[in-house]
Amino acid sequence: MAGHTTESKTERMLTIYHRLYSGEVVRKQEIAELFQVNARSVQRDIDDLRAYFANGSPDQGVHPSVLYDRKMQGYVLDCGSRKMTGGELLAVCKILLESRAFTRKELEPLVEKLVYNCCPPPERKLVEEMIGNEQFHYTEPHHHKEFIPDLWEIGKAVRSQRHMEMDYARLGDTGLVHRLVRPVGIMFSEYYFYLVAFIERREEEGKEYPSPAVYRIDRIHSYRILDSHFPVPYRNRFEEGEFRKRVQFMYGGKLQRIVFEYRGPSPEAVLDRLPTAVVVSRDRERNTCTIRAEVFGDGIDMWLRSQGEQVRVISRKVLGQTLTGKENQNGGKGHEI
Repeated sequence: MAGHTTESKTERMLTIYHRLYSGEVVRKQEIAELFQVNARSVQRDIDDLRAYFANGSPDQGVHPSVLYDRKMQGYVLDCGSRKMTGGELLAVCKILLESRAFTRKELEPLVEKLVYNCCPPPERKLVEEMIGNEQFHYTEPHHHKEFIPDLWEIGKAVRSQRHMEMDYARLGDTGLVHRLVRPVGIMFSEYYFYLVAFIERREEEGKEYPSPAVYRIDRIHSYRILDSHFPVPYRNRFEEGEFRKRVQFMYGGKLQRIVFEYRGPSPEAVLDRLPTAVVVSRDRERNTCTIRAEVFGDGIDMWLRSQGEQVRVISRKVLGQTLTGKENQNGGKGHEI
């Protein structure tokens, strides 16, 4: 009999624990009726869970607490800062939908898991209603390729500094090129995820390049993570954040400093587009400002041309350095978009 009682209590506590962590409201009377016990037994179970959460949690020092919500007329799990507000979740979902980075098959479970796991129960339905129309009319990328598992495996190769072999479809090429690379970063820009890597060799040329190359991950036809490791001394490590500031257009190549005059309605838009940009001077009479920025590769040229008469290039200087700090002796070739 005692064993049966112990088993019942364990089952009740696991049920309460699961419901709380799922964001549900736990009501004593419902649990009591489900397990055919009195409400006092359920209250003791809840008190035991409160003590468990108060004494320690495996979640890196974050201690959830079980609180009674008078409005919901039941107990809820308060996770403090671990839960997003409705507004925070709405912002993340809007960005995710607007990015158009994933196929519909990958996007829908991503959004569902975000809403279910990150949002307080009272706000879930409202968030779902706010993004429902965008979900329905979502347009997936034309490559139609699912790649989240590949993103994870390549990310682990970056983290463990392991070589990677791949067959890659370059834009405009009818065939595939084979590459042995040192993967050093993953970035996202304008609909696509990119791998940043240093080429160990190009079989058709037989030489290495010290500048990073940029590969769209959805164009990687096949790949293999090798057991061999490549060294990255801490002082010369690749920093995705610093590289990201200077490669706004996903073109590798030489690092250059460009100075241009901008005559337009919003210098702030230029500063946001080019994170390394600074306003050197302003001419309020002519309504212009001089801006200096550091960028990798020639992708900046496309943006400059798109600005028309609003932009006039004053000077451009090749700095001849990669982010590893080494001199760029081989022309800086790297981009393989």
